[in-house]
Amino acid sequence: MKHLIPGLRRYSKDIYPQQKKLFQELSKGQSPHTLMITCSDSRIDPNLVTQTEPGEIFVIRNAGNIIPPFGSSIGGEEATIEYAIEVLGVKHIVICGHSQCGAMAAIAQNTDLSALPSVKRWLGHAESTRRRCQHLEGEIEIEKTIEENVLVQVENIKTHPAVSAALRTGRLDIFGWVYHFETGGITVYDPAQKKFVSSELIADQSENGFKELAIV
Repeated sequence: MKHLIPGLRRYSKDIYPQQKKLFQELSKGQSPHTLMITCSDSRIDPNLVTQTEPGEIFVIRNAGNIIPPFGSSIGGEEATIEYAIEVLGVKHIVICGHSQCGAMAAIAQNTDLSALPSVKRWLGHAESTRRRCQHLEGEIEIEKTIEENVLVQVENIKTHPAVSAALRTGRLDIFGWVYHFETGGITVYDPAQKKFVSSELIADQSENGFKELAIV
């Protein structure tokens, strides 16, 4: 707490006054363009990574950036997804995994989680990830598990009625990313190449070019 309270003071005194106009506008309501689903890992800051301002992205964070299929969980993911699409009208969903993910390492290495029953139950929603990657071995195993999990969660989120309806009417795009905190790089899934590629290779694309990177 000794690190947090001084930060609150600095924010109120120095940071907020610099963006006072922005926050006054945000007090009237929000209209984010993107729903970003990422891990709870403390090494990820969605706004910092995407260089977005407050009010631009709506965020879901949990262990392993997991989205259970519709109706299979009592968590808040379903309500948040529905609200983001039906009320806020987000146009994009980004599911973003990250390197060195503890949740994915547990899946890849078949870690005994009997002492963490809640974690074990939650990671059960990534069973498809585990099965798809169980043939992998060596150092590449965790990396590929992280990538495959992003694609599995894309499939899971498509089972949500609000997502399905928005996709059918062309109101929504879904993208898959992996953040590599060691380098600061982002890899983006390219459906045409069927693999994750560096975001630096696509940074100069037009809006239509970016749309081609939508998984669905």
